[in-house]
Amino acid sequence: MALKKPLVINQPEIGNLIRELRIELGLTQEQFAAELGVVYPTVNRWENGHAQPSPMAMKQIKRMLQDLGEQGQTLLQQHLAEE
Repeated sequence: MALKKPLVINQPEIGNLIRELRIELGLTQEQFAAELGVVYPTVNRWENGHAQPSPMAMKQIKRMLQDLGEQGQTLLQQHLAEE
């Protein structure tokens, strides 16, 4: 099931979602940053609730969740429900 709408989740949930997605993918913050084309401090700020990902980064995060299949959808639903 593909998500059609832009993914919009506010802090602190987006930070938690990013952290859990990154861990699920087995990536460090540095590796996750490289996957998204951002620098490590950016991912760190997202995870710690000091910044929101850009719309472009959110599009890539949405794709990563979709690529995880059911696991990614479950992760997304956990954070949307807590919003």
